Amino acid sequence: MRARRLRPVAALVLGLVAALVLSACGGGSSEPAPAAAPAPGFPVTITHKFGQTVIPTKPVRVVTVGYNDVDFALALGVVPVGQRENLGSFDAANRPWAQQALGGARPELVGSNQLDVEKIASLRPDLILGVYSYMERSDYDALSRIAPTVADPQDGVAVPWQEQTRITGQALGESGRAEQAIAGVEQKFADAKAANPQFAGKTIAVDLTAAGETNSLGADDLRTQVFAGLGFAVPPTTASLSTEQLGELNKDVLAVFGADEATTRAIPTFNSLPVVAQNRVAFLGTETSLFAGAVGFSSPLSLPTAIDQMVPPLAQAAR
Repeated sequence: MRARRLRPVAALVLGLVAALVLSACGGGSSEPAPAAAPAPGFPVTITHKFGQTVIPTKPVRVVTVGYNDVDFALALGVVPVGQRENLGSFDAANRPWAQQALGGARPELVGSNQLDVEKIASLRPDLILGVYSYMERSDYDALSRIAPTVADPQDGVAVPWQEQTRITGQALGESGRAEQAIAGVEQKFADAKAANPQFAGKTIAVDLTAAGETNSLGADDLRTQVFAGLGFAVPPTTASLSTEQLGELNKDVLAVFGADEATTRAIPTFNSLPVVAQNRVAFLGTETSLFAGAVGFSSPLSLPTAIDQMVPPLAQAAR
């Protein structure tokens, strides 16, 4: 079972009627008013899994419907008027890395598992961002009737955070700022790797324990990007592990989050794993922890926090 955020559980329904407003200037014919000139760099065309979306001019009112897209917009100086509600128990509204960018604003919530299309329409967006949304075709069609909509680049694949930043920057007309944000976070990774050369090439198992299930996260889950960014070798795919399969966690280093240490150690056979018995394990906190929230967003704003939270225990485990 993949351990990513949930996809929408129901197709979206849209019941909107477009209205054309005509104006006349007395009798006889009149020339239409000239269209406003597009902002520099616009229009832009973005390719995604459902085709292409044309954004005619620089967006002003943005709604984010992806599970982490709000952070990417904030990182580029845009406060959305609406955002998807965070799934899980992490206190996303008060996440510390986003407060300065929010500047006290609180974007309207437009749904969690199921999006509220009428709410989205009422916010009058001129762009809808869903780069990490797992939206279905019916979702896309409904949202596209409201405003230009950017869907996931590929079906069922979490794109690298750098690519998501660049897509968001292109859509918002902030490509230069996107490159600056990427460079800043990549320097943070480089500094951490330079200080911990023992990370390079070591295999790591990333254990997400939640709702009584043990999941080994792979490179297909965006939450492992931060481990790969530090130089660890991550398994290619995510898998749900039974008690008999916990041996899959026996790598050079084991990182555990989602459940506290006591709960994890109570899982049968966990303590007998060589990686655990030899103290090569880093416990990174519960699902409400700062680390769990930061890797859940995996954005240019949150990744520095994730690095700060994870490097000391990982350095101890990989010593």
